[in-house]
Amino acid sequence: MRRGRGTAARPHPRRGPVSETRAPGSAYDPRTLLAASRLGVLATIKKDGRPQLSPVMPFYDTEADVVHVSMTEGRAKTANLRRDPRATLEVTGPDGRSWATVEGTATLTGPGTDPEGPEVEALVRYYRLAAGEHPDWDEYRAVMVADRRVLMTMTVDRVYGEDLH
Repeated sequence: MRRGRGTAARPHPRRGPVSETRAPGSAYDPRTLLAASRLGVLATIKKDGRPQLSPVMPFYDTEADVVHVSMTEGRAKTANLRRDPRATLEVTGPDGRSWATVEGTATLTGPGTDPEGPEVEALVRYYRLAAGEHPDWDEYRAVMVADRRVLMTMTVDRVYGEDLH
């Protein structure tokens, strides 16, 4: 079976191998694209072993080297991660000619039942990192409880990507 472009297992004949973080001789750092991206595809593992792909709005915390995604309890991706915490996130540049992939292990926090509880507080910290201050924190906290929101925090084990410009 032929591997797709950008796999680390086999070098591309013109560009060389894609390695952790940077291709040799390249100034491209996929973590830069990851930090700038607010839309990606999260892959989790279904019970039968096939991938479950979900569009998500990730936030890469560069200081902690983790990816956060807010999700809803009861969705396929949440159930999959509770069963098997391995996850992969892919983001693509606006013109489709650069990409970054993150592989890691996810932990889930929540859902919370208390608007002032630690599960909701984790979502508040995430929101502040990703978007700054919310205009009404009481409303935000109530919605997080009502919607049964869960915070996924994926520890980054591996990052790779390529810029085809």
